[in-house]
Amino acid sequence: MTRLFLIAGEPSGDRLGAALMAGLKTLSPGVIFEGIGGPLMQAEGLTSLFPMEELSVMGIAEILPKYFPLKRRIREAAQSALASGADALITIDSPDFCLRVAKIVKATRPDLRTIHYVAPSVWAWRPGRAARMARVIDHVLALLPFEPPYMTAVGMTCDFVGHPVVAEALASDAERAAYKGKGPLLLALPGSRRSEVSRLAPVFAEVIARLHARHPDLRVALPTVRGVAGLIRELTGAWAVRPEIIEDPALKRGAFAAADVALAASGTVSLELAANGCPMVIAYDMHWFSWWLMQRAALIDTVTLVNLVSETRVVPEFLGPACKPASIAVAVEAVLADPSAQKAAMALTMERLGQGGEAPGLRAARSVLDHL
Repeated sequence: MTRLFLIAGEPSGDRLGAALMAGLKTLSPGVIFEGIGGPLMQAEGLTSLFPMEELSVMGIAEILPKYFPLKRRIREAAQSALASGADALITIDSPDFCLRVAKIVKATRPDLRTIHYVAPSVWAWRPGRAARMARVIDHVLALLPFEPPYMTAVGMTCDFVGHPVVAEALASDAERAAYKGKGPLLLALPGSRRSEVSRLAPVFAEVIARLHARHPDLRVALPTVRGVAGLIRELTGAWAVRPEIIEDPALKRGAFAAADVALAASGTVSLELAANGCPMVIAYDMHWFSWWLMQRAALIDTVTLVNLVSETRVVPEFLGPACKPASIAVAVEAVLADPSAQKAAMALTMERLGQGGEAPGLRAARSVLDHL
């Protein structure tokens, strides 16, 4: 009987892990799971070693205050993986945490198979990460079709398994209709980490105030996740347009499908928006030191996956020092006025990510079992 130890550290990894677990249960009934995950992975049968939200931290300056608690959790996760008797350790994204766990595990049990789900974006920055990862990871599950050669070049095996966004359920007509209204509907998506939300909420507040001055009937929906919902309620209480804060998945689907435009933090959410045909503006800020380091290492001129996969630059980005409300508001107005270029790029993106093919969770599960 197959036994696997899985680790996910944030909501996007929880979604990947849950789909992988569902695929594994289909292909290998009776598979046993242990590890760390969020509510979706727990719904598939995982009892999480500790709350996944403890790991949802990004940026060097943001991680430093939590260094010792995270280090303790790394040791705890590695010891549990070794004690589990698992056939493989499957780490899902969150490389700062997951690869440190894999390093400890490999040092103790070199024979234990290690699989990492989500290839590092070495085509974007820090290309040396692939070689360093190859010291502790045997096999990689890649979300983007151009990633496997970067992994195999340094000695790992790698399969493109498709991006999970292509298999996510879209809104029904009834779910979409729930958001019909007279004014434009803006999706505000300030991130899934507490550090992101805290930094971006004041920027989003001013953008929305500017838009509201020009569109008095503006409506705002803010889909969020369990770990930051309380913080978001606290930070949005004084916004010019009080957002509808959404945690229910069906309501989220309806909002994504019905929105006229989205203002979103950088990340995989751009692909969720693309799947729903919702045009977007990307805004992201971080500690100045984290930004400086990333700028020095960057190999690409855009961080938005829709731009990268479609080989266009139609999604406006306001990153780091450029994350200013006045400029962002102007861009949102422009996208509202003419979303046609983005609509075409989003359709091409979804096609290239595997829309219409076998579900990525099932493809990932098959890749795992073939590797074992």
